[in-house]
Amino acid sequence: MVAAPQINVQKAETSKLQSFSFENLPFGKYFTDHMLEADYEDGEWKNIEIKPYQPLLLDPSTAAIHYGQAIFEGIKAYKDNEGNAFIFRPIDNYKRFNISAERLRMPPVPEEVFMEGMRLLVQIDKNWIPNQDDHSLYIRPFMFSTEATLGVKPSDSYKFMIILSPTGPYYSKPMRIYVEEKFSRAAPGGIGFAKAAGNYASSLLPAAEAHKLGYDQVLWTDAVEHKYVQEIGTMNVFFIIGNKAYTPELTSGTILAGVTRDSAITILKEMGFEIIEDRISIDDVIKAHKAGELREVFGTGTAATISPIKELRYKDYVMEFDVSKWIVSPELKRNLNDIRNSKVADRFGWMFRV
Repeated sequence: MVAAPQINVQKAETSKLQSFSFENLPFGKYFTDHMLEADYEDGEWKNIEIKPYQPLLLDPSTAAIHYGQAIFEGIKAYKDNEGNAFIFRPIDNYKRFNISAERLRMPPVPEEVFMEGMRLLVQIDKNWIPNQDDHSLYIRPFMFSTEATLGVKPSDSYKFMIILSPTGPYYSKPMRIYVEEKFSRAAPGGIGFAKAAGNYASSLLPAAEAHKLGYDQVLWTDAVEHKYVQEIGTMNVFFIIGNKAYTPELTSGTILAGVTRDSAITILKEMGFEIIEDRISIDDVIKAHKAGELREVFGTGTAATISPIKELRYKDYVMEFDVSKWIVSPELKRNLNDIRNSKVADRFGWMFRV
């Protein structure tokens, strides 16, 4: 780790915790007492500060509002039984953040600003980390262009921020998923591999159409043939077929390289599964289901962690699963949660101590 930057800290006079309840926490609805803010101006990062959570004052011509130069990450923090705070694999999110920045022609955020800023912010607000199962402190680093101008070009100025949100489960029950054939999430040469705001905006209409049919989310397929599966909503997808775990490959650049996806692959290997990262056609998924070999389907993501799929529909073919009998994904989730919650040794070096 490079030398720590100068971060000015202004503490909130009173904490919202005094009147806050951790019961029935929705995802991403409530925010802690403080936030980190830094500005990129004249080719350098400056004005790095942690201050009370507050609204932003923006010019109506702020470039991000008009042209979508905006990226973000999702990370989680946990506490052990002694009250020590840990962040799960933040360096991997930091690296991916700057990959997204490069694709959207934005300046890289220095490691010392991202990592030390996050560490200090979580340290200040660590009492906001919930203690309940399937709960955590969600960390949202993000960056957007701030130049006040109407013109399609890379901005000359940017704002990097981190906000924190105590949160419960993203999906509270097994999901019903509709295989999308009309809309596309990403195409080769696009920004599917980047965690860009626009990727999520374009997903809202297809998700709404799926909701009308009684489904929770869509399983994206490729933009060319609508034949090869990609992601489930905001999650990577896994299929347990026989004694192998299949997940779409990343080389086409249309799928986000999920940190939870990578963690799941590591643990599944430890559990004895052969991992197949390849193009996966929906026809092969159906074939495996008809043969009785498709054991489980689940999504992985920072917000969702491990989310079981109880129904998968492609055209008029419906695949239903009794998730109460599943073994693989519950064991995977337990292994992952035990590491995050410091119930077992951190054998992979994933936990960053605050």
